[in-house]
Amino acid sequence: MCAHVLVAEDDVNQAELIRRYLEHEGHTVRVVHDGRSVLDEHHRARPDLIVMDVMMPVMSGLEACRVLRAESDVAVLLLTARSTEDDLLTGLDLGADDYVTKPYSPRELMARVRTLLRRSRATVPNEERVLEAGPITVDPARHMVRVDGEPVTCTPVEFQLLRALAVRPGRVLSRTQLLETIHGISGYITKRTIDVHVKNLRRKLEPDPRRPVRLITVYGVGYKLAGPDRVR
Repeated sequence: MCAHVLVAEDDVNQAELIRRYLEHEGHTVRVVHDGRSVLDEHHRARPDLIVMDVMMPVMSGLEACRVLRAESDVAVLLLTARSTEDDLLTGLDLGADDYVTKPYSPRELMARVRTLLRRSRATVPNEERVLEAGPITVDPARHMVRVDGEPVTCTPVEFQLLRALAVRPGRVLSRTQLLETIHGISGYITKRTIDVHVKNLRRKLEPDPRRPVRLITVYGVGYKLAGPDRVR
């Protein structure tokens, strides 16, 4: 599963270590050292995955992630020394797919890279049906989401969550079940991770994300996509 990976890390030694491990696994790697260069390189080369430190000069990794998500569904893996849950969830709220806290082992990092690449390149049989929940359609074969006929850009994690919910509109999935859907994220990430991804999905799916009528919270249980009689 060779890919084009962009590494953004202002610590030159860390950046070189990551580059060597990625190249050992067969990936093509480009290294930059600040957030602004992330955006420039993304526009130039369109990488398959961005591995990006949070704390960088010129523009932080969080700000770069925010800008990227306004224009791209590229897989993003954040590297952060911030260990509190609220700090970590901030990155997910801005659209990151996963994160690794420092210090980390290179083997763990490579495992996360493999998981994200599998998720972003997941293929399904051509005969798999398009999933529908009222105005929402999920096309697994084309990795495409539409709302009221208009295309919606989803990150790899968001797509997997929405696909799981769209298999049977009206069925409730617990946060634990949804975490299993995005298997590969480390066990130290709590169920609040799902809440952040759901909030991001609502911004894309709902007429008014503050009053969701399509992606519904079932309090004390989990989430569901409303059935056809409730989604408009």
